[in-house]
Amino acid sequence: MDTLKLKNPIKINGEEVKELTYDINEIDALLFAEADAKRKAAAGLKNVSISPAIEFDPVAHLYLGFAAIIAVNRNIDFADLERMKGSDTMAVTKIGRNFTLSSEEASQENDSDELSETTPESTTPAKPTSKGKESPTS
Repeated sequence: MDTLKLKNPIKINGEEVKELTYDINEIDALLFAEADAKRKAAAGLKNVSISPAIEFDPVAHLYLGFAAIIAVNRNIDFADLERMKGSDTMAVTKIGRNFTLSSEEASQENDSDELSETTPESTTPAKPTSKGKESPTS
């Protein structure tokens, strides 16, 4: 779990909040779907079937960052976090971007690990080639 220190404190449940804990690993499927629905609503999109790739969608990153905060602070909801402003929103966007990037990196790491574990080393000795022999003129 990590902590985000807010430059612009917000009021949540009547209290001024200066820092928020978050954990991208605690975002579950329902919270992910809710973040996506909130993203679409905030952008004025209702029934859009075509979405930009999540890796390139900063608003999706913002709402996934909110989801990482809500995942470990169940007394906070999206409406509370939507009151953030300034550089705090960009900090939350980075949290959400890290969520999408960590998933992509984990996939790439798993692929490369599998390859090295399943590819055996060659046990066949190398054949001599004519290139390895010295020529009579050298």
